[in-house]
Amino acid sequence: MDEITGVFIQETREQLAEMEACLLQLEQNPDNQDDINSIFRAAHTIKGGAGVIECHFIEAFTHRVENLLDALRNGDLAITPRLATLLLECCDHMGNLVDVLSAETSELASELQERGETLTELLKGFLAPPGAVPEAPASSLARHDPTVEVESSGGGFVLTDSWHISVRFGENVLRGGMEPLSFIRYLSNLGEIVGLATITDAIPDADAMDPESCYIGFEIQLQTRSSKADIERVFDFVRDDCDLRILPPNSKLSEYIGRIQELPEDSMRLGEILVRCGALTQAEVDHGLLSQKISAQHREADGDTIAPQLGEILVDNRVVHKAVVDAAVVKQGQVNEKKAKEARLVRVQADKLDQLIDLVGELVIAGASANLLAKKSRQMSLVEATSVLSRLVENIRDAALQLRMVQIGETFTRFNRVVRDVAKELDKEIELEISGAETELDKTVVEKIGDPLMHLVRNSLDHGIEPAALRRERGKPVCGKVSLNAFHDSGSIVIEVADDGGGLNRQKIVAKAIERGIIQPGHALSDAEIVNLIFEPGFSTVDQVSKLSGRGVGLDVVRRNIQSLRGAVNVSSNEGRGTTFSIRLPLTLAIIDGFLVGVGQAAYVIPLDTVVECIELKNPPSGRNFLNLRGEALPFVRLRDLFAVAGQAPNRESIVVVHFGGQKAGIVVDQLMGEFQTVIKPLGAMFPHLRGIGGSTILGSGEVALILDVAALVEIVSQAEANTLVPDQTPLSQTTLTHHKRAIQQEVNHVQES
Repeated sequence: MDEITGVFIQETREQLAEMEACLLQLEQNPDNQDDINSIFRAAHTIKGGAGVIECHFIEAFTHRVENLLDALRNGDLAITPRLATLLLECCDHMGNLVDVLSAETSELASELQERGETLTELLKGFLAPPGAVPEAPASSLARHDPTVEVESSGGGFVLTDSWHISVRFGENVLRGGMEPLSFIRYLSNLGEIVGLATITDAIPDADAMDPESCYIGFEIQLQTRSSKADIERVFDFVRDDCDLRILPPNSKLSEYIGRIQELPEDSMRLGEILVRCGALTQAEVDHGLLSQKISAQHREADGDTIAPQLGEILVDNRVVHKAVVDAAVVKQGQVNEKKAKEARLVRVQADKLDQLIDLVGELVIAGASANLLAKKSRQMSLVEATSVLSRLVENIRDAALQLRMVQIGETFTRFNRVVRDVAKELDKEIELEISGAETELDKTVVEKIGDPLMHLVRNSLDHGIEPAALRRERGKPVCGKVSLNAFHDSGSIVIEVADDGGGLNRQKIVAKAIERGIIQPGHALSDAEIVNLIFEPGFSTVDQVSKLSGRGVGLDVVRRNIQSLRGAVNVSSNEGRGTTFSIRLPLTLAIIDGFLVGVGQAAYVIPLDTVVECIELKNPPSGRNFLNLRGEALPFVRLRDLFAVAGQAPNRESIVVVHFGGQKAGIVVDQLMGEFQTVIKPLGAMFPHLRGIGGSTILGSGEVALILDVAALVEIVSQAEANTLVPDQTPLSQTTLTHHKRAIQQEVNHVQES
């Protein structure tokens, strides 16, 4: 695939996303002309790009869609739910056509061809409804026909509106064989002259009057469907010997402004914009440029270096309305700003960014190794040099990671379509509320969070929001609400999916859990434990299977996918008022700041953004796993016990206080080893269920250190009872951890040798 095609595919997908978003907004506000224009421009851009790369199947179908959008833009059609659905389906089909192009195949599958033909027939049905009589285009009407019904909208023609023609004939018109009244008679062939005033202010006194000279002018009100250029051509023979000004009817101002806004995003001068929208003719612009040049010369002679603006000259000469000039100036500024913004952007393939992050990760490890060697050498100049190097590496790391940070708003926006389609399928009224769309996180996280979010949103639409009749009976608004919110919290990103539906029925959840053997009858569970039972595999409280849910597949997959991202998901519910799912994820999956601790001969890394403080463990409590921290009960866990580390604990131990998801916990370690830049290496396929370990990293010495999963440790600590761990949390085998570290070390040695 060549570069031009790749750019077209990427830009087309962006344009389709914009079309879909504007269509959903237009369905809610059918009179929004800006949305209609945006949709038309997106389709027009796609068609033009397809023509450039000679992709005829995209160009042909988009042209049919553009015809319907043009009718919608001109007011010949009104947006309806049926029409909006058709246009959304056309967007989907265009996306499928782009996928075919991306696959570098020129043959369309038979199903895709049939779908295109079906949509084409539906488009034709809207463009030519049965029994409709096609109208002649306005440009074909050379003369005014009083029998033709004219529009009364902002951009059309109404009976009281007319062109204003101001003409002052030169003194030599009669000598050239021209009769001023003949031009008036010719104008009447273009339309109807509804007003005519003869201007005689240039007639001199009788003794100074020349009978062969012309001293009159006219102010004419002309009602016509002809263009400004057609009117100007009437005066071609005397154009150089008269002062002519042609102003459009007031009702056409909005039409000219609309045409200016719809012009392509090309770099154009002010005069070019005014000519292309039809507000001025080229002769008027040339005359204005000449006036500008003469005025500039006069000002320069007077010592004034500020030249007059073309727009000001045109307005002063009364050849165009100021509102039209202002719109052209705004358009020109928008185009220039967009071009300047595009010039500052460089498109980079995602795999190149991934390669850069990998190299930065190796640079971090190499920098840590150099820093360690410098400290061992005890040469202060070398230590100082490596510290400067470490600071630069840290800056490079932050800059590289920032390249992969994207806003989550694009992911959120996709769900507008999901909510619309599912709500219609379920016959419910549901609106989507989005907040925190500007929140940034790693591109890899964004790509992998899409499917879990889709499960949760569809779950809220199907299970959460009640039918309209039930909501009305409960005194709720008929229209339900699903909310998507994202925000940063303690170095993590939190994504919330909330609804104002019926909430979770705890009694039904417990009954289903007992029925499936997940819990035993009479087993006491906290409120949080009950609602989190819905994440168990195969769990569902729906009595009837539907197209969307009821098969017990979904939420367990959601939790598993989120945990694979080193994240956690929780649910809170208020029965009768709604449910909120909270997803907590790391900002990046590649490189983090860590806090290095030691237990026995092993080193472990705690993500620095979860660390609150470090304190010395004095007089360790016996028989209980919590202590009094400034009047607050702090549960803790000993890594030596959790990981079954052999040997005796040192006389002096420390507690690292961490927090995650609004909870605090303590991690008891043997020694504190300071901050450390950590390159995260994922766990191997042999260790998918290693609880409490979130990954591994390479120390400056070349040894492997395991990264602690703070979310899992906080959960373990919060469930601890008395002086024993929760029954299902048996100590992790030190043999297993050693096996994992050896496997990573062998891989590192192999890479270094090669």
